[in-house]
Amino acid sequence: MKKISVFIYIYLWMIVLCFPISAQEFQTIQDGIEHAQVTRRIKDEPVVVNLLKLDLTKVRLDVVHAMDAAIGLEKTSSIAARHGAVAAINAGFFRLDKSIFAGDAAGVLQIDGKILSENNGKRIALLIANKSNRTTADIAHLNLSGILNVDNLPFLPLSGINRQRADKDDLLVFTPEFSRTTLTNPNGLEIVVQKGKVTQIFDGKGSNFIPSDGFIVSASGKRREELLPLVKIGVRVKYQFIRADLGRGLTSNPENIAPFSASEDIVGGVPQLIKNGKIEITWEQEKSSKSFVETRHPRTAAAKLKDGKFLMVTVDGRQPETSVGMSLQELAEMLLELGATDAMNLDGGGSTTMFLNGKVVNRPSDKEGERSVSDALLVFPR
Repeated sequence: MKKISVFIYIYLWMIVLCFPISAQEFQTIQDGIEHAQVTRRIKDEPVVVNLLKLDLTKVRLDVVHAMDAAIGLEKTSSIAARHGAVAAINAGFFRLDKSIFAGDAAGVLQIDGKILSENNGKRIALLIANKSNRTTADIAHLNLSGILNVDNLPFLPLSGINRQRADKDDLLVFTPEFSRTTLTNPNGLEIVVQKGKVTQIFDGKGSNFIPSDGFIVSASGKRREELLPLVKIGVRVKYQFIRADLGRGLTSNPENIAPFSASEDIVGGVPQLIKNGKIEITWEQEKSSKSFVETRHPRTAAAKLKDGKFLMVTVDGRQPETSVGMSLQELAEMLLELGATDAMNLDGGGSTTMFLNGKVVNRPSDKEGERSVSDALLVFPR
């Protein structure tokens, strides 16, 4: 009898967590784009899920930042409408406050081959490349390092790019995508680089104008002291981001270090949910929190499917009568049932938004409605 009871328990557990979605529930929006909105119950509580299934031979994907810059906030629907996208979901985590730096990506962000934000540890990322006959989307952990090379001297490690400079021991690069100026205080050193050469040096003057044909290197604290003796007008300066593991044992000359990725667009998330067809939630490795993983929240996710298609997902939450959200374990189990081979979690909570054919099709959880976010993943016909 004990064995029978155990089997019954396992069977009932599977029914509770089962989230079957039939092919009939997907509607073709246009060639290569299918949408389903489904309501299910998990442990007797309602959950509303929106799914976009994409054929990457018929559509392309692009990551776009709010206001087409490196900082700033904008609604997912606005980003999508401005760019004429058929569909979109919110994407990366970001700085959400009332400062002038609101909208700064909280992880790696690359758009059209240009790095706009450094990665946060070895967190999971979505890497996109739009090729002539199809789009590729890969999900991988990235371990990146920024390096600065001054007049072919051994390279200096960068702290980051296009974000608020710390008052102590920071070394950043600011590009034209950031803002008109660096928005820094006077307590540091700033070097203007145009066409690969230093054209101006400002020590003790902040918020300098970023040239459209170059960038600014900005340093504070000990990093200022390290950089100042190396620079003068006319000195050659360049920077790049590499995969940290590629730099081991290699020459300090950046010419001999391979770029970290050939992808056009990269956006970070946290954490990984599925790897090689198995649930693998790497929240500890990615320095997330147990409560973030286990508490039910609105969620946004992306997944690669066994049949080669790509899945974009939103789960509504914080609405007890209609949708309570999901834990990351529940989200991963659902994605596995849908045929995911690899999957990752994107920014969720009040940011969770899906836009389709000119309107928001999910129900964002903020009382004010759709939240302004940092960046979005857009879908276009090929």
